[in-house]
Amino acid sequence: MGLIWGSSFLFMKMALRGISFGQLAWSREILGAITLGIVMLVLRQRLPKDRVVWLHFVVIALTNAVIPHLLFAWAEQYVSSSLGSIYNSLTPIATALMATIVFRVERLASSQVVGVVVGILGVFLIIGPWRYAALTGDLAGQIACLIAATSYGFAIGYLRKFISHRPIPGTTVAFMNVGTSAAIMLVLTPFLAVGPVRLDPWIVICVVLLGGLGTGVAYLWSVNVLRAWGPTGQSTVTYAIPVVGVVLGVSVLGETLSWNEPVGAAIVLVGIVLAQGRILRARRQPAMLPVSPDLGVTDAV
Repeated sequence: MGLIWGSSFLFMKMALRGISFGQLAWSREILGAITLGIVMLVLRQRLPKDRVVWLHFVVIALTNAVIPHLLFAWAEQYVSSSLGSIYNSLTPIATALMATIVFRVERLASSQVVGVVVGILGVFLIIGPWRYAALTGDLAGQIACLIAATSYGFAIGYLRKFISHRPIPGTTVAFMNVGTSAAIMLVLTPFLAVGPVRLDPWIVICVVLLGGLGTGVAYLWSVNVLRAWGPTGQSTVTYAIPVVGVVLGVSVLGETLSWNEPVGAAIVLVGIVLAQGRILRARRQPAMLPVSPDLGVTDAV
């Protein structure tokens, strides 16, 4: 999962050479929904009929897929894929804040508060505000990545608050999330999917991998890993994503990093270790939900 989600930022960067950020986000949701839809048909899973559940999934689809996927795709027009993967690792910090302050489903221990503060300091160092005299595309892209990670954190808190107590199979949760986001994208087609397109085999491959694997298959894997290894085991994906993203960005695309970016990323990872301490132990219960990579446990991207 770490390899797939970490490589998603490389796929986005390469796909943006031929399609717009809106077309990229639109395509990954549609392909992800088709992939999960096939799985649902093979497994003969049934969808819940409760309208309240579907309304909750509209919120989840927006905050766990539509908004962050659009923001990350837009941001990668201005920032490197390496930096995008680093910002994605901030999701556990955002999750801790949302779960405690907004949804009140967790109470942070003192060590976790320290972890959140350390993580915020790491973000400050990654951004490097001393480098900017005005709002540039680079800075705006970093802010978009930060908002996307925060959106993932909101989605996880929302899932735990309103869905985790419901007996919905993980495969169904994955399909409802991505399927609802695809439906939203279809409504937005006139605004996102139109425009010039320049395709070549590599761009097509990147889009298919991003949608079918990164937004479809990997989400199902996250459910199985969460159930087999528990939240602690699955959370290790959080640490793999920026490593994979940076290695691919530097080796494949020839990207470079400023000194403050890897140092800030290391500080953020220390903050994540501290911030996840008690939360992960508290989560040792039967798990029904996938949480993004981008989320201490959701889809990254």
